[in-house]
Amino acid sequence: MKNDSQVGLKATAGMAGVMQRNIRAVLERRRTEDKEKPLQLRIADAVTRFTGSLTFVYIHLALFGFWIVANLPGVPFPKFDPTYVMLAMFASVEAIFLSTFVLISQNRMAVQADKRADLDLQVSLLAEHEITRLITLVKEIAEKLDVEGWQHPELPELQKDVAPERVLDALEENQRRISRDG
Repeated sequence: MKNDSQVGLKATAGMAGVMQRNIRAVLERRRTEDKEKPLQLRIADAVTRFTGSLTFVYIHLALFGFWIVANLPGVPFPKFDPTYVMLAMFASVEAIFLSTFVLISQNRMAVQADKRADLDLQVSLLAEHEITRLITLVKEIAEKLDVEGWQHPELPELQKDVAPERVLDALEENQRRISRDG
């Protein structure tokens, strides 16, 4: 029987070495960022993780269910909140704190998402630049070898680098036009 490391190696054997390196780099970066997170953010994440679990739901069902049943008329328990005012106050205060913890975690996750989007944009721009250079090189090779199709009308446009600021300007202009006309 194969152990987990043998299965993992086999699963990644067909993967390019650079991809494996990238996966390790991303995972290592996440570990480093998690270790460097301040204590209060680790606590906020732990609270958010727990409050988003079914265990949290079950505990609340049991606790609130007992609270409600214990305070019903005719139930042989001492009534400690017959009007459920304390239960409502407890639930309200808990909701305030839980909402705050969730917002803290969401804000941190939004910062991480922005970093990843920036990285994705940089990688995409680099890939676009490399592809543009490859098109130029292949066109020159095709021209030199007199390969059919090297004079395709789209090639001059494809050989131009994309200016991200112009693309963003065009996107914003189109969005304004859609908002204005829509």
